[in-house]
Amino acid sequence: MSQTILADVRPWGGAPSDVVLDGDRIDRILPAGSGEPGARVGGRGRILLPSFSDVHVHLDSTRIGLPFRPHTGSPGVWNMMLNDRDNWRGAEESLAWRTTETLGRMIARGTTTVRTYAQVDVDAGLEKLDAVLAAKETHAGRAEVQIMAFPQAGLLREDGSAEVLDRAMANGADVVGGIDPCALDRDPVRHLDIVFGLAEKHGAQIDIHLHEPDQLARFSAELIVERTRALDMRGRVTVSHGYGLGRLPEGELRALLEQFRELDIAMATVAPPTPLPTLLLAEYGIRLGLGEDGQRDYWSPYGNCDMLDRAWQMAFTNGFRHDRDIEHVAAVATMGGRSVFGSAPALAGADDRPGLASGDPADLVLVPGDTVAAAVMDRGADRTVLFRGAVVADGLALAGAAA
Repeated sequence: MSQTILADVRPWGGAPSDVVLDGDRIDRILPAGSGEPGARVGGRGRILLPSFSDVHVHLDSTRIGLPFRPHTGSPGVWNMMLNDRDNWRGAEESLAWRTTETLGRMIARGTTTVRTYAQVDVDAGLEKLDAVLAAKETHAGRAEVQIMAFPQAGLLREDGSAEVLDRAMANGADVVGGIDPCALDRDPVRHLDIVFGLAEKHGAQIDIHLHEPDQLARFSAELIVERTRALDMRGRVTVSHGYGLGRLPEGELRALLEQFRELDIAMATVAPPTPLPTLLLAEYGIRLGLGEDGQRDYWSPYGNCDMLDRAWQMAFTNGFRHDRDIEHVAAVATMGGRSVFGSAPALAGADDRPGLASGDPADLVLVPGDTVAAAVMDRGADRTVLFRGAVVADGLALAGAAA
């Protein structure tokens, strides 16, 4: 197989280099101007990063590419879910078109690792799962996609909910979802029994949305820890959101993070106004990924398919100003997400800048900027995206065949 040369690039904003790709892997890194033979991709001095990872996105409810509409939801997970039910079938385009279009825009902006949710309940059945599966198949040659079967309406409030979740896992979903075991279903033992039971049955990972406030979130998290330990599911459980945990007294939070570290429980955030304690999670070696959550949907008008924009938001909500901290956010948005996905180890602290060494996957993105921090601040459009060593997007437009 012939080599590909990423000519005149700056890995993690460092020295100008020629990065030699051999198939779907990085082979070696040479000084710029090396003259190494092979097909060349012009870097033009841009920064080379591992491609972005969005590990918390709801492709199943997207309205990207459709006319803007006023927000009609009312507060509370249950009320927002009902608003989505009232509207999602009446969109201007089919759900399969919307999921495929949104995933394509994400790839064009540099995201090639995705964990997306597909709501499965007694209203939608497997319709949303089928639409997300269609998007995954269309872009199979451009991104790696995990699908979480997500019981947005809970598992106990409507008869048949657990059975739909079971069918979704049998029909192509990769991850078993859960949500607010106390606040939504009001029976955390039964809720978690179902989630962990289905994960055991299907040999799957678990990802639990946790919107609950501080002490209630702590209680749910401790139950999740207990089951993870009892069922020996180390490294297979993610807690998404969990921002209530960030409001705990420091001693209580540290005690919980000790258990997360012991059991390798990961976390995923969408950079909310009240952020997770990002640097503390890095101190404990907790796998942390970033995602965009909804994409201009019936839940929220936010989301624009751009993980570099969401990295900016994460830096902003954390109050980061120093380059080192902003670069850490870029590491979370790239390799941190892959660690949650299960394809990379946890970041080794806030100074770790992995993913661009010999032998690493050639899933890469070139972005403009004087430094990595500047790239996050400016979020320029001059990007080139590679997946498994092939250019799949350039200048925010898809390139090449999808499969």
